[in-house]
Amino acid sequence: MSETMSTNEEKKLPLNGRRAIPPNNSNDEENEVPEMEAFGLIPRGFNPRDYLRVEDIYMFKDPHEINKQEHHTDKYYNPKLIVRRGQSFQIQIYFNRPYKPETDRFWLEFLMGRYPQQNKGTYIPILVGNVLKPGQWGAKIIHRENNSIRLSIMSSPTCIIGKFRLYVAVLTPFGILRTRRNSATDTYILFNPWCQMDAVYLDDEKEREEYVLNDIGIVFHGNVEDIKSRSWSYGQFEENVLDACLFLMDKAELELSGRGNPIKICRVASAVINSRDDNGVIAGSWNNSYDYGVAPSAWTGSVDILLEYYSSKQPVRYGQCWVFAGVFNTFLRCLGIPARLVTNYSSAHDNNANLRLDFFLDDEGKVDTRLTKDSVWNYHCWNEAWMTRPDLPVGFGGWQVVDGTPQETSDGMYRCGPASVQAIKHGHVCFQFDSPFVYAEVNSDIFYTKMEKNGTQVVEKIDTTHIGQLIVTKEVGGDRMMDITAEYKFREGSDEERLALETAVMYGVKKQSIQDTTYQPQTDVEMDFQAQKAVLGNDFKVTITFRNKSRNSYTATTYLSGNIVFYTGVTKSEFKKHSFSAKLQPSSSSSFDIVIKSSEYMSDLLEQASFHFFVTARINETGKILAMQKAIVLEIPTLRIKTKGELVAGKETSVIVEFTNPLKQTLENVTLRLEGPGVLRTIKKQFGRIPMNSTLTWEIKCIPMRPGLRKLIASLSCDALRHVYGELNVQIQKP
Repeated sequence: MSETMSTNEEKKLPLNGRRAIPPNNSNDEENEVPEMEAFGLIPRGFNPRDYLRVEDIYMFKDPHEINKQEHHTDKYYNPKLIVRRGQSFQIQIYFNRPYKPETDRFWLEFLMGRYPQQNKGTYIPILVGNVLKPGQWGAKIIHRENNSIRLSIMSSPTCIIGKFRLYVAVLTPFGILRTRRNSATDTYILFNPWCQMDAVYLDDEKEREEYVLNDIGIVFHGNVEDIKSRSWSYGQFEENVLDACLFLMDKAELELSGRGNPIKICRVASAVINSRDDNGVIAGSWNNSYDYGVAPSAWTGSVDILLEYYSSKQPVRYGQCWVFAGVFNTFLRCLGIPARLVTNYSSAHDNNANLRLDFFLDDEGKVDTRLTKDSVWNYHCWNEAWMTRPDLPVGFGGWQVVDGTPQETSDGMYRCGPASVQAIKHGHVCFQFDSPFVYAEVNSDIFYTKMEKNGTQVVEKIDTTHIGQLIVTKEVGGDRMMDITAEYKFREGSDEERLALETAVMYGVKKQSIQDTTYQPQTDVEMDFQAQKAVLGNDFKVTITFRNKSRNSYTATTYLSGNIVFYTGVTKSEFKKHSFSAKLQPSSSSSFDIVIKSSEYMSDLLEQASFHFFVTARINETGKILAMQKAIVLEIPTLRIKTKGELVAGKETSVIVEFTNPLKQTLENVTLRLEGPGVLRTIKKQFGRIPMNSTLTWEIKCIPMRPGLRKLIASLSCDALRHVYGELNVQIQKP
């Protein structure tokens, strides 16, 4: 006996003076549970075989069986039992003899982590009773036959989520006999949007099917005048993805006892999705060089990223906002928290959260890139997660903004949210977490300020409607866009909008009043800027129009600056400078065309083919300046996908991807990716070169596994051309 004692002593971790047991923040670690727990000295004649003994436990864990069907977990590609909390499930126990309720006593034990404790929810003993009470753990016998009994087990709607180990314990006069550790009876417990007592309860079945069970989504990108969309494979049910998502919470060192709370889970996940300051899942890169990694635009879904991180434990390179949001959405849906990916067009990245973006102009009216620190993202993607907010006053539950893209630190880490959408709309930005930052992303004003030689600042123009002018997500049950701007803000210029702004300012959002600066806009001349639909590799024209509403003749010294930008609005290079003098006749309009040649932009073009034009015009007679900016996204060619032969689950079929190179140059080192949840795992192929005007054809053989409507998604990536996508809906027949 003394030998075994000493080895146990060695295994114990050194205790510190602050806590009695070490932190319990790994779902993966286990403790050893004794099979025989003696009450004292065991008499010599004791034979455990004389007592009730468990021979086998049957978990009803196949996808077609009752548990996974009733708990909506039949799509998970995982052989173990997966159930949702607050809802009953069944197991069958086989004993060595018929069970006698009068004399036999047994109970179940669910354990999690290395230091299970009942008061922390990581050790759950369940006695067998006569009734199941909703809202608490319990078990009752629903069927007895020969040596077996069938139990219905109810879990608590607030219990922690993750992977539990199951033991059956039998009481004997001399001690407790337990079943052996058996990983086949491990049980995953997830959030339950179908259960009214769960914090993530969602009452609409169509919405639950979309926001929890749909494993494909759509990312809206481009810009507000030229909205583009692409599909993204969330793949939350694919093999090992559930384990990878649980690992993320271990990585973030979230105490096991806190894992029943969706607010805590979202907060730590928004930090661990990005690699800044915690070696999280995805390393962001916005500089157009993606050595030793995958270009953000080449990913077609989340599964490859999560599985690579789960196996390597190192950040996966590289991501930008829609990649962070896509992976975050997979994480949330996988654990059972309803979630959707949202795009905010013209999103303010305001470095000092004062609700104003400052663009500084020099004497000539050109933007001074040295002084201008704020930027307008063409679009920015984040997520919304659905939950109650018992930590806030009534009325702020529902959709919460969570954002895994590293923009600013929050409580010392790169994370953002959960911030109540309702609180943002009404300006109640005092409520945690990060509401002022999100409020600024959708509500800032743009100030064009001229720096005079003597150091004074003159505000030439204030644009109050440019930022956050459209906020969208994918519609429920379809692929179209749903406008949710009204969830975030009242109509521009309405009384409610003013009131919400005043409320936000009262709660500490900094907003400089106009009185601090001299501002007298030029009102009798209006300027507009339009661009022709432009295709990558072609010339296109832009038009500047002036409307002189006064009775005076004016001349306007006009300056156009064309910049190649990242989608974050940060300039890489100025490729076009053009200035001219415009004569403006009284009470009339005049238009001026400028041609943009492909030779001017092709050499420096970035992957999202985004341009940003600043137009400034100085009215010489009055010295006033007109200013505006506009983002333009080129049309990028697409991939074509088709299938050959019949599409039947379990039978081999062919998928063909085609691409024609439209550029006036040869594409080199081209990577193609193709994936489709339930049809095929991601396949990659490298092609050396595609000459101009030639067509590449790639044929793949695969065996679709799941019947039903599925989607194939493909991407093409090379240094000269990125953001090339194709997709195809396919109907897989039952065999």
